[in-house]
Amino acid sequence: MRFHLSEELEMTRSVVRHFAEKEVAPNAGGRDETEQFERLLFRKMGELGLTGIPIPEQYGGAGSDILTYAVVLESLSQVCASTAAVLAAHTAFSAWPVCRFGSEELKRLYLNEMAGGVKLGACGFPADSRDKTAKENGIIATADEDGFVLNGANSFVINAGAADIYIVYAQVPSIRRKPVLSAFLIENGTPGCYIGNKVRKLGLRSLMTAEMVFEHCRVANENRIGKEGQGQEIADQVIDIGHIGAAAQAVGIAQGALEAAADYAKERMQFGKLIGRQQGISFKLADMSAKIEAARLLTYQASWRMNEGLSCSREAAIARKYTADTAVAVAIDAVQVFGGYGYMREYRMERFLRDAKCLETDIGTGGMQTDFIYRILAE
Repeated sequence: MRFHLSEELEMTRSVVRHFAEKEVAPNAGGRDETEQFERLLFRKMGELGLTGIPIPEQYGGAGSDILTYAVVLESLSQVCASTAAVLAAHTAFSAWPVCRFGSEELKRLYLNEMAGGVKLGACGFPADSRDKTAKENGIIATADEDGFVLNGANSFVINAGAADIYIVYAQVPSIRRKPVLSAFLIENGTPGCYIGNKVRKLGLRSLMTAEMVFEHCRVANENRIGKEGQGQEIADQVIDIGHIGAAAQAVGIAQGALEAAADYAKERMQFGKLIGRQQGISFKLADMSAKIEAARLLTYQASWRMNEGLSCSREAAIARKYTADTAVAVAIDAVQVFGGYGYMREYRMERFLRDAKCLETDIGTGGMQTDFIYRILAE
């Protein structure tokens, strides 16, 4: 039996899919080629109320829930996973921590514009402490009477180069105890903070990512998110919503690939017969559909549990892993349905496959998500 969404959610899906086909799809391939995100798209998503879905209305958001957020990301990913990934990084890794842990002053100054699509958020997760390169790929925040001075770098900051607001995590040394991790909000253009080398990726290419370098960058006490040393807790808590967002994107990629393959199979003639009527193709399409339905149900279950305030770390981790594997498998099958055309850039099959493979990896989180998934699943 299919999972039935409420009439309101189905309406949201319809509106977002129409927006995606009209505004997002036409230049999706061009953005992928140039590895650039169109800021105008972000503003349009803001006008549609998509840039602050789970943020309360008092802070400029839609005051909606995580299931709605997942449905929106899924619908966008059916035509352009990079655009959905930009929105997910902005919402889950940037606006969400400010909303959950930021002071009322921080929310007043920044959250309304972030939720309203005026300012784009970016995030650089802390490097995994077990990583041999962690010391060379980390940020140190030294406290003084005026706030903090940041030095160091993060080599993989999501939305870097396009964003207005950056959420970064830095180690704060202490004489009496081990260094603790704290989170900070930094505005684009802050002296001592600049964008370094751009990261070029296999997929999600218009999700802009780059190195972020800090050289004696001053940050006021008021721009620390949460309490001193709360950075790891903040990073861990956004992982759940991050898993759900990634799962929704994977479902969208798989659904988009299936629809394109099914449409092609209804038109392509081979040996005087539509390929969709050949068992080899029809069975393949049926298997793809079944896998996607299971992936969607796992994603919606995790979203529902988060909405209800139930524990969802395990469910979100399972959804993230299964949907990513499904997206890659479905995209490969879709390429095979297209045959030689599936490898050509003028068709979007090869982009679906590259984007799916990117979601299967631990992109942008310093090793945190993979570690978190397997720790959860091993319990």
